[in-house]
Amino acid sequence: MRPILLLAAALLLAACQPQAPDGAAAPAPADAPPAAPAPPSTTVMDLSAPILARGNEPFWAVLIDGTKLTLRRPGEPEKLFLAPGAQVTGGKASWEAKSEDGQALSVTLRAGECNDGMSDMVYPMSAEASLPGLSLLVGCAAKVSELPRE
Repeated sequence: MRPILLLAAALLLAACQPQAPDGAAAPAPADAPPAAPAPPSTTVMDLSAPILARGNEPFWAVLIDGTKLTLRRPGEPEKLFLAPGAQVTGGKASWEAKSEDGQALSVTLRAGECNDGMSDMVYPMSAEASLPGLSLLVGCAAKVSELPRE
């Protein structure tokens, strides 16, 4: 019986973590190896289907379909931009596109929940679009087939 009690006490002591006098976790010893860096983001974005990015105040939308980006704004004609493709890193995809007349459009999507703030619909991505001479357009995005329903 006594060996079992000694074994139980040893296991309990081994499970304890060092603590500072105030009860907080004690700092690592000076000779401890450095903490491992956080692993890179493994979020994968599926860009194989058309995606609609849109925002409010001002209202805007960009339909991303492969290398074609179509900008829509109230009171303006639709404008087509072409991009060589997306630059994808972790949970982020960016396009640098140009229109036929040489105007530039930059669009960035980030994986993660986004609420448009007006309808309270939740999207799977946040979006930013910028055109020279305009302020940054901010909104949300989703695959066209998976757009939140109002």
